Amino acid sequence: MTNRLDGKVALISGAARGIGAATARVMADAGAAVLIGDLLAEKAKETVAEIEAAGGKAVFVPLDVTSEKDWQAAVATAQKRFGKLDILVNNAGLFLGRDFEEVTLDEWHKLVAVNLTGVWLGTKICTAALKEAGAASKHGSAIVNLASVAGIVGSQLDPLYSMTKGGVTLFTKSTALSYGRKGYKIRVNSIHPGVIETDMGNQTFVARATQTGTNDTEAARTVALKSHPIGRLGQPEDIAHGICFLASDDAGFMTGAGLVVDGGLTAQ
Repeated sequence: MTNRLDGKVALISGAARGIGAATARVMADAGAAVLIGDLLAEKAKETVAEIEAAGGKAVFVPLDVTSEKDWQAAVATAQKRFGKLDILVNNAGLFLGRDFEEVTLDEWHKLVAVNLTGVWLGTKICTAALKEAGAASKHGSAIVNLASVAGIVGSQLDPLYSMTKGGVTLFTKSTALSYGRKGYKIRVNSIHPGVIETDMGNQTFVARATQTGTNDTEAARTVALKSHPIGRLGQPEDIAHGICFLASDDAGFMTGAGLVVDGGLTAQ
């Protein structure tokens, strides 16, 4: 089986549900021990229980991605429970779904705190542990950042979300170059989902319906579906398998790259 992660230890932010939870399940099935980082404690514990019931290794770590102390504690838990940290998945994200003219400064600060500050903090604080583990690995450690198709092309519905995800896209490339310059064996890549059937995906339907003045979320869903030439919207597992690939040694010659998993949306 390809994309194996046997013996690897992965920390995933926002992993209680959606893409994060799917990634945790796929990685655990591929042999990794996973740390489920999230503020949704009960949901996160359910995900841990599912993984353990399937024979995998998982532990819940309380994680507010805007908190240095939470990140430090998560890394300490990884090292104490599993001896190291090989993989960081910066998955936690926020979507406002509002026109930029209507967003308040407080809402903007919250969006930036999660989508940008959280990615930077996680990367910064996990670097030492990832560097240490990477030095002992043929293809090094790995960071996978959740960007978006909105980090590649513009978003009519939410320019501010697009702005933050564009930042994640270039931060990915820049940190990959920075690690290379420093000689750290840490690969950094981003993944760019199309519209995925998650709570955040449903938010985009509501946003489209509201901003077009119809309040018809089913019509908005149909519009989104038609923008994906493959003929369907994505499932969390579609993205999880891409993340697992980028984190595995199968992607050992990839760094600073963006993997687009969008059903053909940006091919148009």
